[in-house]
Amino acid sequence: MNLIDKLENNQRLEFDDAIKLYDLDLFTLGKYANKIREAKNGKKVYFNINRHINPTNLCADVCKFCAFSSHRQSADKSYTMSYEQIIEAVDKSVLNGAKEIHIVSAHNPNVSWQWYLEIFKMIKNKYPNLHIKALTAAEVDYLHRKHGLSYEEVIEKMIEYGVDSMPGGGAEIFDEGIRAEICKGKVSSDNWLKIHSLWHQKGHQSNATMLFGHIENKEHRIDHILRIRSLQDRSLALNNGGGFNAFIPLVYQRDNNYLKNIPFLGSVEILKTMAISRILLDNINHIKAYWATSTLNLALVAQEFGADDLDGTIEKESIQSSAGAASKNGKSQKEFIELIQTSGFIPVQRDSLYNELIIYN
Repeated sequence: MNLIDKLENNQRLEFDDAIKLYDLDLFTLGKYANKIREAKNGKKVYFNINRHINPTNLCADVCKFCAFSSHRQSADKSYTMSYEQIIEAVDKSVLNGAKEIHIVSAHNPNVSWQWYLEIFKMIKNKYPNLHIKALTAAEVDYLHRKHGLSYEEVIEKMIEYGVDSMPGGGAEIFDEGIRAEICKGKVSSDNWLKIHSLWHQKGHQSNATMLFGHIENKEHRIDHILRIRSLQDRSLALNNGGGFNAFIPLVYQRDNNYLKNIPFLGSVEILKTMAISRILLDNINHIKAYWATSTLNLALVAQEFGADDLDGTIEKESIQSSAGAASKNGKSQKEFIELIQTSGFIPVQRDSLYNELIIYN
């Protein structure tokens, strides 16, 4: 059976066929990706009202692609927020209607594991219904290495202190040769997958990401996506509510870091990768075109090529914007709704676990 026949028959593709998807023209890929997207989510485009808080940029690791870490900046640009500053930011966001606080930090060598976790308890004590998405697998791995806690112990403490779901950061590209070049010393690919597997075993959900458009090639991307799919198969088999609720292909931002002479990917390559993600990840319901890394306009176009989510209003964001993304001050809810509607889709405000809150028909 040839590749088109397999696509027509919704046959699950393995590595050799998956690589060939990149040889198809964009509109053929879009046709099959959109067919799957509409079967799963119709014409809905999801977003949430969220706030990103990045409590510190002091980092023990030196990832070449990162522009957020204070390694990239003068000493007076390094910071560690106080609890008072964090809760003040949360207070303002709750007044603005935020339903999710997304907390990701650098790997600060000068604070205790309690410093990280008390942030979540403080927020949860004041706002018990506010969803906390926090601690990437890279951060879990760092707490394990720095403080001698097992992965299982860190995860138990996350649950105890109020974390509701995990973001997908730290995945980058799973190929260890690429990781040795761009993020040596960071969590390994196997351990990233292990940490998310342990989280899923507790009946909790997480995101999965892939950073693409730097020194990786198409084969690395396909390998990465298929390893996510394999873990999702195992997690769903547990039938306990755990698993990945979204896959997020993150477009690499090239400013202010140590990876040099990396050209921006063209929009065709970005949209092909979105579409291929939708085609291959038959067991993940949502593909997020994270507007902070792809631009809002391209993220809206991606909704025609398999994506069904834009992420959220963000309100304030430091990591991607440090590398050149136009996400520092977020977007308004009104702007999101209008842009989705004028693009021919149905805006749906969701919570962090994709429960539908408001459908804007």
